[in-house]
Amino acid sequence: MKITTFFMFEGNAEEAINFYTSIFDNSEILKMTRYGPNEAGPEGTVKHAAFTLNGQEFMCIDSHVKHGFTFTPSMSLYVTCDTEEQLDRAFAKLSESGSILMPLASYPFSKKFGWVSDQFGISWQLTLE
Repeated sequence: MKITTFFMFEGNAEEAINFYTSIFDNSEILKMTRYGPNEAGPEGTVKHAAFTLNGQEFMCIDSHVKHGFTFTPSMSLYVTCDTEEQLDRAFAKLSESGSILMPLASYPFSKKFGWVSDQFGISWQLTLE
């Protein structure tokens, strides 16, 4: 059995994938198929994609159906960084054009922690190991 996180975007999946794989080391796009002419979604948008972030696999699509929901902070990606530099870099990039839910600081549960919602609405909790 394998469990993979799946994201449903509405037209900006490729931009999100490129953004995320640029932030985390050991990340790559594994496959990407696009809608063609006369298919359900807008031509060129992501029909299905698989990518890795630091070796962890994710999948996503661009939904051609508009939904009354999006991502919420009640579900987030929890990233344990090996170094303070990794944490600071990821926090800066993910919070740019996004929103800070908890600023980078020392908390009782972590010597350095921050929580952001990025420009695509994905929530990230970042902590120092």
